[in-house]
Amino acid sequence: MTVVPKSDAPADGPGLVDVVDDELVARLAGQARARGVSLVGEGGLLQQLTKRVLEAALEGELDSHLGSGKHERAGRTPGNARNGRRAKTVLTEAGPVEVDVPRDRDGSFTPQIVRKRQRRLSGVDDLVVSLTAKGLTTGEVSAHLAEVYGASVSKETISTITDRVLDSMGEWQSRPLDRVYPVVFIDAIQVKIRDGQVANRPIYVALAVTVDGHRDILGMWAGEHGDGEGAKFWLRVLTDIRNRGTSDVCIVVCDGLKGLPDAVATVWPKTVVQTCIVHLLRNSFKYASRKDWTAIAAALKPVYTAPSEQAALDRFAEFAAAWEHKYPAIVRLWTNAWAEMVPFLAFHTEIRSIICTTNAIESLNARFRRAVNARGHFPNEQAAMKILYLTVISLDPTGRGRQRWSNRWKSALNAFEITFDGRLSNPRT
Repeated sequence: MTVVPKSDAPADGPGLVDVVDDELVARLAGQARARGVSLVGEGGLLQQLTKRVLEAALEGELDSHLGSGKHERAGRTPGNARNGRRAKTVLTEAGPVEVDVPRDRDGSFTPQIVRKRQRRLSGVDDLVVSLTAKGLTTGEVSAHLAEVYGASVSKETISTITDRVLDSMGEWQSRPLDRVYPVVFIDAIQVKIRDGQVANRPIYVALAVTVDGHRDILGMWAGEHGDGEGAKFWLRVLTDIRNRGTSDVCIVVCDGLKGLPDAVATVWPKTVVQTCIVHLLRNSFKYASRKDWTAIAAALKPVYTAPSEQAALDRFAEFAAAWEHKYPAIVRLWTNAWAEMVPFLAFHTEIRSIICTTNAIESLNARFRRAVNARGHFPNEQAAMKILYLTVISLDPTGRGRQRWSNRWKSALNAFEITFDGRLSNPRT
């Protein structure tokens, strides 16, 4: 049973206080306690109230259809009249409820509150979607509904319910975007998909910082197994973003994705491609013993915080002299990434802080990993994309996944405006 809050009610209509009588509620609760009836569960007060409210609403719908009340003369449909009831069980947020649905003689009555062949109220479907978005598997959702609501809902039914988000996922993936973004991060999560045999597939996510300083998840694209992504793949992805309205991006931050810089130059010629410093550091740790991580991090910090490229080269030379004999792969990693790392050194400190503030990305990735790891592998690409989209919904019911990026955004915005010659306030068309 859904109650509209008073603030959402029409100004000249009844609010919550007018609809729900506090004395009546107290009397019902007192009677339930006196008779040993629980509030929730099988035969509980909420279940009984849900049954009576639904049945009263159905009777009201039939009154409207016939044009007359239960004991009144025939209304607008002469020859048609009430014709008893039929019982059906519907799953509600209060548990399974047996409802007596009124019928009419000629079978023209089509109820809306509990439609023909409907076995669940919409609130239950919303609950299933919400639980799935929070990372529960179909089996876990089924067990939860059985334990909490005493309802038997198969895993197949749960999959069918969540499949209904596919249309909205398509709309989300093709929605119009902002004309300009200060920063767009491109990251990937590895997902196991069974296509003949189970194999890792990358799902790429484009996440932007808006001119207002919010996070905006632009979309998701499934890559191929292995090294199948190149300039053509990225050209298709970036062209999709441009065709949805984004005519300019100041900085694209990525983790050494093959072919991406060439595609960026084609779609947005003025855009700077920047290697993600955080990913560069994490990739460095892959080649080092854990006991050396702290020392390596301290030795690399003067490199990416240097005031100029020359100062960074000097600090990197010192790092190489100290660590190359033990970890030559780390030196090679930074040497190969240097061309895409260098732009970072020319940015104002406020811009650097925005690029290095990865909490929003890490939060998203953590939710993605939780949802993916709970399932092991997916039967196909669509199933994987559906679960990741549900994760986006869980972050923001509007489906856009927006949240504040930085508490010091105004300072960063000023730095972007100066550094990028007013492109944020006067984007290209």
